[in-house]
Amino acid sequence: MEPNTKSLLIGMFEKWAGEEARSFITLPPSGSYREYYRITGRTKSAVGAYNADKKENMAFLDFSEHFKSKGLPVPEIYQKDVENNIYLQQDLGDITLYGFLQGMRKGNDFPEDLKTFYQKTIKKLICFQIKGGEGLDYSKCYPREAFDKQSMLWDLHYFKYYFLKLARVPFDEQALEDDYNRLIDFLLEVDHDYFLYRDFQSRNVMVVGDEPWFIDYQGGRLGALQYDLASLLYDAKADIPDTIRKELLEYYIQELEAYRAVDKKDFTRHYYGYVLIRIMQAMGAYGFRGFYEKKEHFLKSIPYAINNLKHLLNTVDLGIELPTLFAALKNVTESEELINIGQRNELLTVKISSFSYKRGIPVDVSGNGGGFVFDCRAIHNPGRYPEYADKTGKDEEVIAFFGKEPEMASFLKDVFSIVEKSVEKYISRGFKNLMVNFGCTGGQHRSVYSAEQLASHLQHKYKLNVDLKHVEQDMKKR
Repeated sequence: MEPNTKSLLIGMFEKWAGEEARSFITLPPSGSYREYYRITGRTKSAVGAYNADKKENMAFLDFSEHFKSKGLPVPEIYQKDVENNIYLQQDLGDITLYGFLQGMRKGNDFPEDLKTFYQKTIKKLICFQIKGGEGLDYSKCYPREAFDKQSMLWDLHYFKYYFLKLARVPFDEQALEDDYNRLIDFLLEVDHDYFLYRDFQSRNVMVVGDEPWFIDYQGGRLGALQYDLASLLYDAKADIPDTIRKELLEYYIQELEAYRAVDKKDFTRHYYGYVLIRIMQAMGAYGFRGFYEKKEHFLKSIPYAINNLKHLLNTVDLGIELPTLFAALKNVTESEELINIGQRNELLTVKISSFSYKRGIPVDVSGNGGGFVFDCRAIHNPGRYPEYADKTGKDEEVIAFFGKEPEMASFLKDVFSIVEKSVEKYISRGFKNLMVNFGCTGGQHRSVYSAEQLASHLQHKYKLNVDLKHVEQDMKKR
């Protein structure tokens, strides 16, 4: 974020809301380089965005205005400052389809309510693809107007250089290029003059009042209908059972027939071709973010993608010969190293932080989201007394102070009870990350003591990893 971006966004919010901004919280990062902040006043909230890529911003802003005019469920743009690469948009909350899915599922079960929500999402997707594309100015698309041969080659080369090569999977370069061209020719046989969302996956669908709302469509362009459906149903970590995928494919075709005639057999055959290129594009992204940028949580998606790939290779016949590509993909699915990558530590990690409310709540960078934020400011503060001014919640004097304070003991008893319920559920369901934050005025006494106590309690009671950080104190040491 540029040095004055925060003040510009706050000014933008206050102009729109007509009230003072009371909090400015950084939202968890996504797979992009865009930055998002929730800004809250007395009665209103909005999401501020910063993105240094002006062309991408223009695509998102123009698309948002167009889709809104069509009555489609996208965030309203409240304010924009194109010169400073910022804009203010409607706050749709924190529940993504991915989070909704994780909360609803138990093991391999796929509840009926969840399938119903996916059907709602698919129905709206078709509206975007057909109604949303009508009158859209495709010259604003970024980085390209269509998912054409050039775009497909970019994705396939992305997969080759950032996944196959970095994972050391052998292949014949020229023979692979020949297969790439045969696959592209096959994919372009179908109509490709619809709006293609491009990154239509469960983290880009928000759950708002039991209805799907769509975000992050700035990469949209002209393309085939099959691609977005493939992106949704083969979203790696969503891990949708194949029987449900087939049901939802049937549902999509049925709903599409209200708009146009569909050759079901031909549509399905090309759909699986788009599933293939989408899986490769996603694996290229996992390779770039994981192998190249060393962001481990992207590596954890690779085993899910391999399962999808293995199923595809074993059950689908595209009717075209792609010997070198399929040989390379088969090597990927048989690699024990790739199958187990990102799964080395099976224990739950609880990240516990103390912080000062003056600097804001720490961001969860695990990609998991959720967790707890406990406000310690109602507890008697030793920082009010000179003898504790240079101490922290780790010092014996402060520990003794809180030992005499019944309200701290009562507070921590409630905290332990609440956190334990999540820890036990997370361990039973195989979740890997939970974040717990303790905040106070200075991030020095009450929050530090509370974080230390919870860390000790969990380590003694459960088999898990604890990552303990004191944000304010760590900053003072620099």
